[in-house]
Amino acid sequence: MKSRLLYASCGSLLLACWIPVAANAQASKAEAHVAAANAIASQPGLYDLTPTVKLLCVQRRPRPQQAATQPPRTPQVPARSEWYVEPVKVFDNLYNVGTEWYVWAVKTSDGIILLNAGRDYAAEAIPEGLRKMGLDPASVKYVILHNGDVANYGGARLFQERYHSRIMTSEDEWNFIAKSSDVPEQVKPRKDMVVKDGQRLTLGDTTVTIYITPGNDPGTLSTVVPLREGSQRHVGLMVGGRNLDVESFPSEEAGLKAWIATASRLRDIAAKSNADVFLSVRALYDQEKEKARVLKLRKPGDPNPYVNKDAIDRYFHVIGECFSAQLAWKTR
Repeated sequence: MKSRLLYASCGSLLLACWIPVAANAQASKAEAHVAAANAIASQPGLYDLTPTVKLLCVQRRPRPQQAATQPPRTPQVPARSEWYVEPVKVFDNLYNVGTEWYVWAVKTSDGIILLNAGRDYAAEAIPEGLRKMGLDPASVKYVILHNGDVANYGGARLFQERYHSRIMTSEDEWNFIAKSSDVPEQVKPRKDMVVKDGQRLTLGDTTVTIYITPGNDPGTLSTVVPLREGSQRHVGLMVGGRNLDVESFPSEEAGLKAWIATASRLRDIAAKSNADVFLSVRALYDQEKEKARVLKLRKPGDPNPYVNKDAIDRYFHVIGECFSAQLAWKTR
């Protein structure tokens, strides 16, 4: 009788009963994804991915509504000590050339390809870092911008105007940069080369492959880079961003679904290219400073701390689970 009465009570308020049940189911689904991410991230003896879980697997709260357009920002220039990072040679043909927004220089037999260009106020540190590594800034032929965040393209205009470097990104990211009303026009690079999905860029003896991998923005790029260290060969994978700020998509749900699909695709790209080196856009969550520290202390015969094929696959598993959790929370 109790069960019949309960059913009758619920039946008279079907919508009211269904909503909390569905919400609880989605919450449980989200928690299952978070638990899976934690299990993958915390495997002992492997690359620590728990900082990534802490960044991406916490329920996202909507940002306060802002005006559709904002006046250009007043440049806030922090002290050099807050953003400067000493350049370092990571592989025979790959250098981290300074600043906390990690600009990578790929050395080829016919010049240099830069992966990102850092902040505008740190732009001069990039040519400086190149020179410290024995590289000529004037030999930078291409700059690949992996997403439309000014932290990644702020120094591009310097290379465009001073060294006549070609600037590359996707059509969506060029549009995103153009529409960024809070960035002064003099900071933005002039529109140049448009990248297509799967495009190959060959400079001298090196060919990199660039993919459009929506996530940070609809046109975010990721790049596969061949690497050398003595007689050894490696493959780096530069992922253009992994941000929870998906406001540049038509909807938050669309952004989260794009990220989930991208995580799966990047796992496939990494496997097919045999990638074993993860190249970071930012230092905070990817242990970049620790890897650079270990690299400097490395003795002959020690492994390169940047090489870890297992970590790449685990990384994409983790972000896939975290964004699946975010989607479950969103659709409660």
